[in-house]
Amino acid sequence: MTSNPFFERSALPCELPSFAEIGEEHYLPAFERGMAEQLAEVAAVTSVDEAPTFANTIVALERSGAVLTRVSNVFFNIVGSDSTAGTDAIEAEVSPRLAAHWDAIYLDPALFGRVDDLYRRKDELELDPEDTRLLERYHIRFVRAGARLDAVGQARLRELNAELATAATEFGQNMLAATNGATVLVEHAEELAGLGPAAVAAAAENARSLGQDGAWALRLQNVSNQPVLAELADRAVRRRVMAASLGRGLDDNGPLAVRMAALRAERAALLGYSDHAAYVVADQTAKTAAAVEEMLGRLVSPAVANAEREATELAETMRTSGDDGELESWDWQFWSEQVRAERFSVDVEALRPYFELERVLRDGVFFAAEQVYGITVREREDLVGYHPEVRIFEVFDADGTALGLFLGDFFARPSKRGGAWMNELVGQSRLLGTRPVVVNNLNIVKPPAGEPALLTWDNVRTLFHEFGHALHGLFSDVRYPFFAGTAVPRDFVEFPSQVNEMWMSRPDVLANYARHIETGEPMPAELVERMAAAERFGKGFKTVEYLGATLLDWAWHRIPAPEALAGTDAETFEEQALRKAGLAIDAIPPRYRTGYFAHIFSGGYAAGYYAYIWSEVLDADTVEWFNEGDASIREKGELFRRELLSGGGSVDPIEAFESFRGRTPEIAPLLIRRGLLD
Repeated sequence: MTSNPFFERSALPCELPSFAEIGEEHYLPAFERGMAEQLAEVAAVTSVDEAPTFANTIVALERSGAVLTRVSNVFFNIVGSDSTAGTDAIEAEVSPRLAAHWDAIYLDPALFGRVDDLYRRKDELELDPEDTRLLERYHIRFVRAGARLDAVGQARLRELNAELATAATEFGQNMLAATNGATVLVEHAEELAGLGPAAVAAAAENARSLGQDGAWALRLQNVSNQPVLAELADRAVRRRVMAASLGRGLDDNGPLAVRMAALRAERAALLGYSDHAAYVVADQTAKTAAAVEEMLGRLVSPAVANAEREATELAETMRTSGDDGELESWDWQFWSEQVRAERFSVDVEALRPYFELERVLRDGVFFAAEQVYGITVREREDLVGYHPEVRIFEVFDADGTALGLFLGDFFARPSKRGGAWMNELVGQSRLLGTRPVVVNNLNIVKPPAGEPALLTWDNVRTLFHEFGHALHGLFSDVRYPFFAGTAVPRDFVEFPSQVNEMWMSRPDVLANYARHIETGEPMPAELVERMAAAERFGKGFKTVEYLGATLLDWAWHRIPAPEALAGTDAETFEEQALRKAGLAIDAIPPRYRTGYFAHIFSGGYAAGYYAYIWSEVLDADTVEWFNEGDASIREKGELFRRELLSGGGSVDPIEAFESFRGRTPEIAPLLIRRGLLD
């Protein structure tokens, strides 16, 4: 194929991929050319007669692989957001080939010899701080990729990497199929009692799309506790929804998870680590598994105690309402909402008209970013996204210069995996002359045609959170693509997005977007106060649910050797892991069970799901900083952007935080926020 949109840089603004020209037939040829070109570029580096220099080795590596980067960024976003049988087949083919490609680079002895030589002489090279860090990070990456193993070890490592790449692809595809297959069909309208009109209409539309006219289909999201459980009054339907949610994926993905955990354990041992968690954490801000376990250990007991107090109150509410049954997992969210409604006069369904997607986006998310950072956002209806529902916005700095493009893909669909995430389509780099193009993917239930999308408070939080990731990418100001945007340790990357959540409830921001869809009236001040009080109820549940998933991830990746998993059944392993962690609470299943734990088995969070609460320590501390002192929010936003966002991975994140805050992070604000400390 001589004509392919990926073969050349896009002529569109910010090199936005030419989605109108891209077809499935372009992906595989672009991957093949991209890998071949990069290997040729690496061969050119190792074949030069000159001694290694920073420019002819490290900078040359940074410039390599342009075609591969372009196609990879687009393709893997499509795999998550709009997959087809065709993209599934391509992914299954290219994933092990990509693993082999990166092994060919990082296990190249001549190339590592040049990098190692430069690393040993780094103090003689007169490099600036960003150059020095790039050299150090490349050396670490080569060593962690197995560059110092002998030939036998490297051969086995290549096999492990290829098998893991194939398994991760299979896991993700199984999970999407299982989630779609677990859709709960409801045949009688009265079984949907409690659901709001918009949710009922969406369920009817879902059923029609499945050829089930006259019924209602409740699609699952990729979490254990489905949001719809908070509203469904019919206990039998709630039980069906929870059973479908917890049971999906285990038949296919359970054995796959066991195999992946064993392969990761073997690879960690090969690379000189006690287990996969130790291998992962060594290159994170936590540094050691002991540090992670010490922090998590401080949280479990008080979180469980809080959850038990909540359970007692919920059970009492059930009894006084005439329900004498035991409090089960499918009851928790429903009765929590009843308590909130009774104690705080907060009705989830009554809140939705105040949270219309367009207003939340423009007058909330974008407005807050303008107030804090001075940026402006304008929609570009002349540009085309990868799906008809994708919207494209251009982002401008305070002085009017263009920063980059932001794509919003907000609605759920059967071809999109669950959850919410940010992807980079074009990374910022002064070396390459590129500006950022980033995309946020969410899974908001799409309303019927012509109807507004009314959000839950959790949807609002997710919009702010994911735009925090987008800002991290858009504010990137680095020389090298290695460091661009969110290219930071996994246990730091959630920090900027969590900080961005603070603006959703800031009075001036909330008053700007929380307006009734029909009357335009702002949300009453007393309702805002009741919402804040109601939100504090349920912190025990949320923390236990999160810790269950975190310590399940940790258990899978603290396996010391693959033999330890011989004959292991995934469901039994899960039960034992939660019991050992003190989190075997039937009424509070972990946020993700093994069969659909995409973060750790098909994403990049293996032994890294702890990152959310590790980052929240920095987040809670930073929120305190924003709320103290006399400097304006705009001044503080500029400082936060300059010191912690724009540098990406070009600076050590904890050193940057300590310089910014003037001290080490403190955990007390997190404990107070989570209700774990008075």
